[in-house]
Amino acid sequence: MKYKIVENSLKTEDFLNLFESAGWGRPLYDIAETSIKNSYATFCVMDGDKVIAMSRLLGDGGMAFFLKDLVVLPEYQGQGIGKMLLTYMEEFIKTQIKPGWEARFQLMSAKGKEPFYNKIGYTQHPHEHSGAGFTKMIVK
Repeated sequence: MKYKIVENSLKTEDFLNLFESAGWGRPLYDIAETSIKNSYATFCVMDGDKVIAMSRLLGDGGMAFFLKDLVVLPEYQGQGIGKMLLTYMEEFIKTQIKPGWEARFQLMSAKGKEPFYNKIGYTQHPHEHSGAGFTKMIVK
């Protein structure tokens, strides 16, 4: 593939542009900057000098990791970039955990994107071993 993945180089403006391209609005600059800074790791997919996709990884470095904000620019979707990025992140997680350990890699799908995750091996909740995922927005 002609694209490359770069770790921990996500710029706030690129994050905001990608976030907005997904139809999720545009968070305040300071909020986005703090979110990036406090991520376990960030990943950018580059087409030359252009950031065309990004994701953030949250986690404890041992047992639990959470995919956050996976976005591929609309004009680049359907080329396997999202799958490539998730595969890269899975390999990254393997480098973070000790031999013989297991870690959960969890996510919350954007509405309508569930088939993408099912197709590449992610289990939808609830299922026989886990209950449903939940979200609660906290506002100050």
